[in-house]
Amino acid sequence: MSRADAERSASLLKAVADPVRLRLVSAIRATEAGEACVCDLTDLVGLAQPTVSHHLKVLTDAGLLERERRGSWAWYRLVPERLAEVRGILA
Repeated sequence: MSRADAERSASLLKAVADPVRLRLVSAIRATEAGEACVCDLTDLVGLAQPTVSHHLKVLTDAGLLERERRGSWAWYRLVPERLAEVRGILA
């Protein structure tokens, strides 16, 4: 693995290396529609909306989630290719 690949992989793994973020990814993945509103995720993890939004931003910045604004709420869905990348790093 090249240094650039290692740095990219480490950045991706760092984004999911948090218990709250892992729970958020798992919750979004488990939804029937494959997406979730931040308003639904706050109760799940028992944290305030700004804290949950911060964790979702980290995951979005890493490319693991896509964000879509609908009215006053943000909806998130997984990016399958990036999730596959995480699996590939650990394989």
